[in-house]
Amino acid sequence: MGPTAVVVMGVSGSGKSTVGKLLAARLGWTYADGDDFHPPANVAKMASGHPLNDEDRAPWLATIRDWMAKTLGSGQSCVVACSALKRSYRDVLRDAATGIADATVRFAFLDADRGTLHRRLVDRHGHFMHADMLDSQLSALEPPAQSEHAITLRLSAEDAPALTVEEILPSLAVTNGRPDAGT
Repeated sequence: MGPTAVVVMGVSGSGKSTVGKLLAARLGWTYADGDDFHPPANVAKMASGHPLNDEDRAPWLATIRDWMAKTLGSGQSCVVACSALKRSYRDVLRDAATGIADATVRFAFLDADRGTLHRRLVDRHGHFMHADMLDSQLSALEPPAQSEHAITLRLSAEDAPALTVEEILPSLAVTNGRPDAGT
C-alpha cells in the first residue's frame, strides 16, 4: 500500500488541530494545519466575523490538495487538519492521491454537539474563528456519507484528544507508521 493522507475534519472547535498533531506524532507522519494555508484575505474576513463562502474556500482547498499531493508524491504519509465541511470540498482533497501509485486519502470526522463546540470556541483565545460563526459552519456541514468510508468519532466535552487518536488508529490499518499492505 502506498502513502496515506488523513484529513482530520469537522467544524471549528471539534479539536482537529489537537487530534491531528497527536495523530501525526503517534504515526511519525508529516502534519499540516489547514488554517496555515488560508490566504490573508480569508483570515481577515473570518477575523471580522464574516464566514467564508465556497469562492473563498476554493483556492484554499486547492492549496491544501497540492501540498498533500506533493507529500504523497514523495512517498510520505501525512495528516492534515481541515474543516472539509462539504462533500465537494472533500472531493477536491481526495484528488491529492490522483496519479500517485497506491496513495489514499482518508477522512476522520470529529463530530460534537453544538454546546460542546460553542464552549470550546468561547474558551479558545487568539484564533480568527469566532464562536458567533459556529452556526454558519454547522449549517454548511455535510457529514461524510457512508460511501466516503470516513472514520466518524462522536465526541463529548470530556473526551481526551489522546483517546480520540487511539480510536482512529485501528481504522487506518497502519503498522509502525506505515500503511499495511494487506488492507
